[in-house]
Amino acid sequence: MRNAVGRAAAVGLVTAMLTTTAAWAASASPLLQLGKSKLRDALTSRYDTAVKAVGDASVRAAQDSRWTYAVEAKNQCGIAIGFIKSGTKDAESINKCDDFVARLSAPPPPPVSAASAPPALDCTAPAVSIFFDWNMDTPLPEGVNTISTLTQTAAQCGWKRFGVTGYTDTSGTTRYNDGLSLRRAQNVASLLSQGGIATDAMTVNGLGETQLKIETADGVREPMNRRVEITASAN
Repeated sequence: MRNAVGRAAAVGLVTAMLTTTAAWAASASPLLQLGKSKLRDALTSRYDTAVKAVGDASVRAAQDSRWTYAVEAKNQCGIAIGFIKSGTKDAESINKCDDFVARLSAPPPPPVSAASAPPALDCTAPAVSIFFDWNMDTPLPEGVNTISTLTQTAAQCGWKRFGVTGYTDTSGTTRYNDGLSLRRAQNVASLLSQGGIATDAMTVNGLGETQLKIETADGVREPMNRRVEITASAN
């Protein structure tokens, strides 16, 4: 088990790029009309597109929202695929998967001239999921970048309280997963602290294999359930 926390990577994203999937509902996707086999193929194709974009240095360095869309598309398409594996069509994750991939695939906006006004800061209180590899307590690289962007936005938006809650999938014992989920939350809290969030402003918990994003049987290594959820508020 690795317990050392990686240093938060510097990102060149404007603060308005922090997209929060809990704050809005995507429009109904035509994918919902597909049978499960074709739907799974379509979702897998979109997931692969998002994964490729997340790993593309030019997308990450772009001064627009494409990298954020790629991360959210990967997360939402992965959740939708997990539901399909369990025999369920989850309309919310399917809609968001399709919407974020469409946003990602759209032509990038034209460069903003120096004389243009900066974009309005989006201070919608976030609910962000940070994901982990199996049996690991340090977040995936895209999660580290999401945390960095979150800390950059926090001071400007006046967010004062943060909830940091860790979870696991259902592989492993309950006792082990309780400890693993807490270590995940503590390591994310450490990254937030490195970014300027006061330790006493955070409530850190580990809830083990409870509150699964995707319901599975015991012993299943489900990537979408291995996560830390960060919430923020102004009071």
